[in-house]
Amino acid sequence: MRLICYPTSGETPKIKAAPVERDWMDRTPQGFGYRCLPLNIANAHGWLLLNRAAFAAEWDGGPGIAAISLHPPAAGVPLSASSHFGHGVLTFCVDALFRTEPGYDLMVTGPFNQPKDGLQPLTGVVETDWAPFSFTMNWIFTRKLTRIAFESDEPFCMIFPVKRGLVEEVEPEIRALESNAEMAHAFRIWADSRRDFNRNLTVPGSSAQARKWQKDYFRGTTPGLPATKPTPGGEQRAGVPGGGISPPDHRTKLKLREFKPAG
Repeated sequence: MRLICYPTSGETPKIKAAPVERDWMDRTPQGFGYRCLPLNIANAHGWLLLNRAAFAAEWDGGPGIAAISLHPPAAGVPLSASSHFGHGVLTFCVDALFRTEPGYDLMVTGPFNQPKDGLQPLTGVVETDWAPFSFTMNWIFTRKLTRIAFESDEPFCMIFPVKRGLVEEVEPEIRALESNAEMAHAFRIWADSRRDFNRNLTVPGSSAQARKWQKDYFRGTTPGLPATKPTPGGEQRAGVPGGGISPPDHRTKLKLREFKPAG
């Protein structure tokens, strides 16, 4: 699948594959923030557009366009950001036209799991398989009379393709857990082990303290389910250490390609 970027100005936008690292996760004791695999996968689930020139922005609380003031590091420095819509919305111009394959939209949002004090990213879904239009990335102020800085090369936007209409094809249901005996059995085994593990974390010298955290989800293991399971071809697929089946498409990291010139 191709995702094509057509620059609409003299410069190619600064785009990079999103990294798994986040500053606040780096600061957690022993890096425990990275033990949450869903966070890691989300962090790297797209591409980041980077701010070219450092600046600070401030909102006075008013609804008008002039209520936001921008403060570049020096006079005459061109900025990607502006006050365009009013009502405390800071707008970044994306100098590119993106094209997805037929039937795919582009999710446009702020960098996942990278909060910014005083500003909240606004999320959009753009039909980029047909529209010959660029788009903007917008942030809304959540605090007035406070200067908020964007550094040079700081990401201001995150993009990734999504299949159009997929969410509308979903048929949501609520079922009793007991209606799926295998799943209910596995859940209870996991819940008991989780409760015991958390209790033993407070016991000096315990195995839980030595292990530090349970790795069932990270490893893709499913306690309480058989160690082997027949595949459609009839062969047995072995489980992994810890018990249960590791799904063949289980991921612990993403490897996105970088944007590069065609040819």
